[in-house]
Amino acid sequence: MDIAILGNGNVGEALGGAWGARGHTIHFGVLDPSGEAARASVAKGGAGASAGTAQEVVDRAELVVIALPWGVTREVLGGLEGLDGKIVVDCTLPLVRDEGGMRLELGHGDSGAERVQAAAPGARVVKTLGQVGFETMADAARLDGAPVMFLAGDDAGARETVGALLEAIGFEAVDVGELRLSRLLEPYGMLWVHLAFRAGLGRDFAFGLRRARSEG
Repeated sequence: MDIAILGNGNVGEALGGAWGARGHTIHFGVLDPSGEAARASVAKGGAGASAGTAQEVVDRAELVVIALPWGVTREVLGGLEGLDGKIVVDCTLPLVRDEGGMRLELGHGDSGAERVQAAAPGARVVKTLGQVGFETMADAARLDGAPVMFLAGDDAGARETVGALLEAIGFEAVDVGELRLSRLLEPYGMLWVHLAFRAGLGRDFAFGLRRARSEG
């Protein structure tokens, strides 16, 4: 599959490397496609990886991953054409900083994913990958057991496709249903941030899903 990744920071490079290693063709959408940072990302993206502007890589892709800071996400999406009908994977958390530190900008009656859908109304938006660090995105096998990864979206086929991509890089994908349930997933991502940076757990953990043993 041709996958466009908008952004080549830690999250973008982690996902590009993980999916590229499993045979997908990665296209990084960046501000300076010929720059040193873009070349370094392409080197990590596996065979056939490339860099281009956001519009160029969207034009090449079957699936688009948003790995951008929340503050620029809607602006970037609003300037793009050709997203109608494509799966758009929203990895962002709607975080802002104020005098109290980092917090979610949205919640309860809205979510970042729903704002993404509004910015790209013809896209098939799936929310996922907000509840774990980039190190685990790059190599989920480093953990003791498969970490759970929840996903939400209004298109069942898009959720199935994204779930398969998550399973391929070592997650237990759990489909929670429609996109509005991102209102639950984004605070869950904030819980990971709190535990990692304020509660002393560090970045080397992820959440798991444990089920009762079947009897008999």
